Amino acid sequence: MYACIYGIITAGDTALYTITSYAVDLRHNKELVHLYKQTLSIYRCAFSWCLAITEVYWDSIRNIPHINTQMREIDKHIHANKNHQDPEYDFDTAFPNMPVYFRRAVIVDAIGAYSSYLANHANWENNGRKGREPQSGTVRNVYPTFYRGNMYDANDNEDAAKLKLFNGRTWDWYEVRLKHTDMQYLRNHWLAYGSLSAPTLEKHYGVYRLRFAVRKSSKLSDVPVKKQKICAVDLGINTDATCSVMTSDGTVLARKFINFASDKAEVWHYLNKVKQFQHRHGSHDVGSLWRYVRNLNSQHAYKVANAIADFAMISECDCIVFEHLNMSGRKIKGSKRQKLAMWKKNTVQILCESIAHRHGIRISHICAWQTSKLAYDGSGKTERSINGNYSICRFQNGRIYNCDLSASYNIGARYFIRELQKTMSESSWSRIKAEVPDAEKRTKCTLSTLWQLNAAVA
Repeated sequence: MYACIYGIITAGDTALYTITSYAVDLRHNKELVHLYKQTLSIYRCAFSWCLAITEVYWDSIRNIPHINTQMREIDKHIHANKNHQDPEYDFDTAFPNMPVYFRRAVIVDAIGAYSSYLANHANWENNGRKGREPQSGTVRNVYPTFYRGNMYDANDNEDAAKLKLFNGRTWDWYEVRLKHTDMQYLRNHWLAYGSLSAPTLEKHYGVYRLRFAVRKSSKLSDVPVKKQKICAVDLGINTDATCSVMTSDGTVLARKFINFASDKAEVWHYLNKVKQFQHRHGSHDVGSLWRYVRNLNSQHAYKVANAIADFAMISECDCIVFEHLNMSGRKIKGSKRQKLAMWKKNTVQILCESIAHRHGIRISHICAWQTSKLAYDGSGKTERSINGNYSICRFQNGRIYNCDLSASYNIGARYFIRELQKTMSESSWSRIKAEVPDAEKRTKCTLSTLWQLNAAVA
């Protein structure tokens, strides 16, 4: 089972739809594998053919607002019907008997691909022509969608389906077997929210599969900020995540350290194998080892995200607060370069967001500057690496404390300070800033700032 959250559609302040896609493996059959290959091949040939036609007629469709209208405009130039008996290009001769749904799908794919190319080329020119010039490219790994009734026929309660595939001469119906455990998971966990979408045929590392999508509606928590309970999360490299459940008055209700040490040790074990293999044989045959390392690292990220979401749900939190971690453009040097490169901080946040939204929990991000550097009690900057332990810090008042835990307090405090400011008038906030100077600049806010702010408001 391969899962991927690929869309979140908002429908107001508290309502949204999460679109989750799952790929179900097709049972191995040599005859059917040959048919899958031929179907993908002719679909991609038709895409390349339509992409060239789209480029010819682009000026006439570029200002048409809707994609379906654009598709019909291209379709009348390549397909004969009662209104257009003599098209300029004969799609039906080039691809005889191709189903109408596939013909329309490849036209839509071609329009999207050419539009994307033009946008990328415009961005490249606007950025001073830096890097390689984007190319249109007619050969792309597009995948067909099998629409229900016309291309795909199945009962969601069965492990079999019928697909209309290309056998080299014509298109015909063939029965395919779906992996039982994958379908059982979908039936037990997702069919309660609605039927499966039309599937897309994919190929992943030589395995053919059908990808389905399920849409679920959710209602996010709308509890007022003063009554909210949040889970403040400090993601780290040594400790995967440090979570603190907090309320708006600065009370810490629960804490948890999440650390999958054995998973990280396994990743580094195989990274060492990669290093030894490259030292002995070079880097040209090490792709399978690297693939295994990346899969282990991704699985580790899934575990961390699930653990954070589970802790927030058990604690009945209304929001999960992360730091905004953006390292793009930064040059990483030194001995920790590989550790930082393997740190899947963004993957953890994306996965946790998808899980949280399905259960009505909001996600928020705050500025990460100095959350670890400043002590939560307001005593100033901390001193890291006490007795060789980088997770322990010393405050200016001499107190020894866990640095990640202090950072999680500051993360939660910055969220509440920002949200409380939104509920105040300008005159009230000006008075608060006069009494609590640290509240003026968010990057200086700590848990003690939240305590002082609540005392000033009271």
